[in-house]
Amino acid sequence: MNQIRAFLTEHGITVRRSVAALRNSLEASLDNRSGEMSLRMRRLILGLQQEWIWLEKRIEMTTSEIKEISETEPGCQRLMTIPGIGPLISTAIVAAIGKGEAYDRGRDFAAWLGLVPRQSSTGGRTILGNITKPGSRYLRMLFVQAAQIIMMRPKNWHKFSFGEWLEAAATCMQHNKFGVALANKLARIAWNVLNSGKDFDWKGKEIAAAI
Repeated sequence: MNQIRAFLTEHGITVRRSVAALRNSLEASLDNRSGEMSLRMRRLILGLQQEWIWLEKRIEMTTSEIKEISETEPGCQRLMTIPGIGPLISTAIVAAIGKGEAYDRGRDFAAWLGLVPRQSSTGGRTILGNITKPGSRYLRMLFVQAAQIIMMRPKNWHKFSFGEWLEAAATCMQHNKFGVALANKLARIAWNVLNSGKDFDWKGKEIAAAI
């Protein structure tokens, strides 16, 4: 889409910045400027349009496949009972760690993802720095996005077993730190759900204590 917009701009054609606007007006814009644009350039833009359509179909098909897997895989179904986790992240977690047998506890999984701060000690003091960022960068990004979705809906926090923690953390942490801390908590919950073979109990004290 950006390539198409760039070529159109070179020929004095501007289109509003939205997918729908470009999709609906592209061919009409080319027809209106047919006398000012070479046939080769027109074919190039239409070729990019076909690539765009093909990619959209591939994305739709892949999205449907991911959704089907998440609906039939027990681990994915359990993970999707956790706030902020849907088909995309649940399938990614199961593909990466299975039932989480490689980790002794949720904190180890969060550490593997790089969602824990670097530690350095000096003068008997432990100093916490930025997160370590090893492990799967893609999976770490998904957990941070899941955290951001929860952060956008503070009215729902009271429904969760960790709602009190959310409210307290939101008042004492900077926004980005809060997001990473919540991503860390979601990762630990995800491991616990997979390892225990049980759905996440939104108000259950047992899982809340285990994370």
